[in-house]
Parts: sequence; structure tokens; C-alpha cells
Amino acid sequence: MPDTLYRFGADDVFYNRLKTHPESQFYIYDSVVYYKNRSLQSGSFTPSVPNVRPGFVNLYELNVDRLDGDTGLIRPIITKGGAVEFIRRNADGTVTTSDYLTQFAHGAKITGSYPLTASITREYFAASATRKHMDALKNTLNYYTPLSKHYQFSSSMGEKSSQALNLISIPSIFYGSSIKKGSVDLRFYVTGTMVGQLRDVNRNGELIQVAPYGSPNSGSVAGVALYNEGFLCLTGAWAINDRQLKYTGGTSVDEGKWLYFGVGANDTITGSSGETASTQTRASASFYMAFSGTHYVPNVTMMAHAPRAELNHSNNPTFIDFESSASFANPMTGTYQYIERDMVIKNTVSASFVEPTASFRKTTYISKVAIYDEYKNVIGIATVATPVKKTEERDLTFKLKLDI
Repeated sequence: MPDTLYRFGADDVFYNRLKTHPESQFYIYDSVVYYKNRSLQSGSFTPSVPNVRPGFVNLYELNVDRLDGDTGLIRPIITKGGAVEFIRRNADGTVTTSDYLTQFAHGAKITGSYPLTASITREYFAASATRKHMDALKNTLNYYTPLSKHYQFSSSMGEKSSQALNLISIPSIFYGSSIKKGSVDLRFYVTGTMVGQLRDVNRNGELIQVAPYGSPNSGSVAGVALYNEGFLCLTGAWAINDRQLKYTGGTSVDEGKWLYFGVGANDTITGSSGETASTQTRASASFYMAFSGTHYVPNVTMMAHAPRAELNHSNNPTFIDFESSASFANPMTGTYQYIERDMVIKNTVSASFVEPTASFRKTTYISKVAIYDEYKNVIGIATVATPVKKTEERDLTFKLKLDI
């Protein structure tokens, strides 16, 4: 540890927040969701890495490719009356509050399971069907009515409590704080041809049909987006394609509508394998959904100063001219004395000639900047790409930036 530490001043540390808009893309085909065009990758111990189904993300990427067993999967555990810790166990289970209070003795170990996963989910509500998830969004939808009348839960344009409706839920892990306005893009394909596209071109939550250009319903509002809550509510019941397909999972067929957008996206409707009427299966339809999220990344900027006339000595062995100091390497010892001889510092000052050399000036090269906490523990080290020359008459400031 150096003999002298420098304290950051009031104007040396700045806290900022970086706003980013990462894009998410989903492609739904035959009841399989693909996230960012990622294909299935087999692992050594799991059929898919990172141990999730296609279209899902693995929170914290735990148990990416592990074999289940006593020394395999990482599992969360809590000891009743004790602290929470991570261990690897073969047991697994879900515990309710009542079970925790009545069925477990003090000191009992209760385990959970990893990985924690998330993906988009589609819910289709037929006319007059029970819809508790939509009823839960009633106040939220009415709150955004000043942005567009299409948010209104009950109006002359439709009764969201009873009309046929398509609700797509997007977990916040995909968009962060909110979905970026103007970034929502929904595309409906039949046999590889785009038959409809929705965009929130007005940035007020209205999902407007913008393609095919000049189609009868081009410019119509087919639903609304809840940017902060992560929901897309589609109510467009008009036909955008006359191809009759089995969109509802049964034997009945219907024309393509926005009510059927994303069919198979974790909505319990299975794939079309095994169906005999192949010309009417959902495999002829596919869906694309894209949007940008809003993520805030806190960061801190630190100004580390190397003052003039300081930090011009080094304990690095290369600081010494060993050729000139060879005769002084060993100390003088005797019965009554122990004298360490002065070592010669290497002169690194550039000169125009080999002989004579330039006048000596104390020069160091700073290659790293260490950050200490209040207890003088190193909590971070910044390394510069090329060591920076430091002379006695020179002030230097190193700008350190860290995402937190």
C-alpha cells in the first residue's frame, strides 16, 4: 500500500444515469417462440443451453448446463429460523405460507429451484369469456384514456370486458423501465408473406395497421400498448387475410385477424404436428414482434489527480539503475553499524546524443490507479492502455468511469 493516499474532493466524483434502448425481437412459429433468432443449442447435461426452452431467458444464468444430482444443480434454500443461503441439493419443491408455518419444524430446510425463466405470453379471450387479467387492467387502461380514446375500457368502440380480445404480456426483464414509444412493431405472416403490420407511429400507444399499404383497413387502430406495464391489447377483429387456418387450437378455422396474432406463444395451444388437414394448420402462419426497451444504467465518474511535484518516486525495481548501483547493492555492516548505501535512480530523460546523457529529472510512469474504501481496502484498479509519463512539474488527472 502506498504511504500517501489521496482523498476525492467534492468536485471529483459525479453520479450519472445512462439511458439505453436495447431492442428485443420475438418470432413465433408453430407454437415455438424464438428470441432474437437464437437457435436451440444442446449442452453436455441439458437439451438446451442456457437450460431454458426456446424464447425464454435464464435470470442470472444459473444452472446453465449442469447435471441434476447432489453436486449438480444450484438450488435456493432457507432454514426456518435461519439465514438464506445457496447450496446444491437434490430436493425440490414449492412451499406455501401455511405449510411453512405448520408443516416445518424450527431449523428445517426448505428448498426451491433454479433457473428462473421468463418469456412472452399470449392470452386469447373469446367474446363474453371470463378474463380476470383484463379486468385487473381496467383502471390502468382508463388512466391512459387522455392519450387515446382507444384505451377506454368501456366505450362505443368496444367493451373490453366482453369483446373478443388478444392480450400479450411482456415481462419487464425484456424492456426494463418501460417500452420505448414508437418502437413497437407487429407483423403477421401467412406462407411467408406479410399480410399485416402494426406500428405505434403516433407514439401514443395506438397500434395502427400500416401495411399492406392501401389495404381496406390500413390506418385502423387494432389495439393499444401499455408501455410502462408491458402489455399489448389487440382488439382488431377484421380479416387481414382470407386464408382459413386453425387459429384457436380446435378444429374450427377462421381468417387471419389481429385477435390471433402470436398464437402458440405460451398460450397452451400446441403445435400442428400430427394434424391431417395440413393446408389449414397454424404452421402456415408466423408472427414477428419487436420493440425497444428503456434501461437506466447508473454510473459514477471519478477524477483521480496526480499533483505536481508528487508521485515521482517508485518502489518498482525497474526504477533503479542496477548497473550504476552494483557496488552499492550490499549494505555496510559491522559490530556497531548497519549502513544501506543509496541506490542510483535510472535516468530515463531523452537526449539527442548517447553521450553525454541528458540532465537527470525524476520521472515515473503511471500504469494503474487503485481506488480504496474508507478502511483502506482496494475496491478497484484501473489500468491504462499505455503507461503515462509523470514529471515533477506536471499535473495529471485520470478520469475513471464505472457502471454501478
